[in-house]
Amino acid sequence: MEARAQDASPWQKGTHSAVRLLAGSRSGPVLLGGVAVQLDPSWKTYWRTSGDSGVPPRFDFSKSDNVEAVTVLWPAPAKFDDGAGGFSLGYHDQVVLPLRIVPKVNDKPVTLRANISYAVCEKICIPVEASTELTFASVASTEDSVLFAALDTVPKPASVGDPNPLTIRDVKREGKSTVLVDVLSPDARTVNLFVEGPTPDWALPVPKLVEHGPPGIKRFSFELDGVPPGVNPEGAALKLTLVGGDRSYEFNINLY
Repeated sequence: MEARAQDASPWQKGTHSAVRLLAGSRSGPVLLGGVAVQLDPSWKTYWRTSGDSGVPPRFDFSKSDNVEAVTVLWPAPAKFDDGAGGFSLGYHDQVVLPLRIVPKVNDKPVTLRANISYAVCEKICIPVEASTELTFASVASTEDSVLFAALDTVPKPASVGDPNPLTIRDVKREGKSTVLVDVLSPDARTVNLFVEGPTPDWALPVPKLVEHGPPGIKRFSFELDGVPPGVNPEGAALKLTLVGGDRSYEFNINLY
């Protein structure tokens, strides 16, 4: 079904890509919206942390009307060979980033205006800028099913040792600069692990799967490289994102 005009903004075409805003139903104190990104075949764009190369998207919603706050939610990313011996993290084909929008006044109109800076890459990284706006007007939006499907791809909060089929069993240090993460996985599916520091100026590497880990365990390893100068990583709050098939979880840990 084609979206009604008030439920999606026009596509803003950029280099090998296009973006638009989606509006969910106008009900409740928190509105659900989305940023839809369409990519040409073989092109990709980046997650909130781009990995060993690339540029994460940036969003400016400050020119919106009757909007108190906007939170961008991030579907689980894929891992790509970046052509330089490392990996970048992001999306190919198409992705919808859900938005949680808090109005200043619930019973007044909400118009979301977004200035979006993102990058697309096939072999080289190309910056793209887009500006778009959308008013939330529908009692029952035609985009609700798309937005709820996108929400299902956002990693679920979890804790180390949770009894999920896919989970982190243990996180430990090895020596001064190596961190080991032991993962339980229900089968032989491909599992990826990503790590982020407490602030954007941390640039931790993409964890690598250890070839000969303990029986029944997928062990990942990463070095404490990319820590900001002068910062002691002891006790730092790290975010671990675990992705396997259609399951993904997000773990917040403190590094000891």
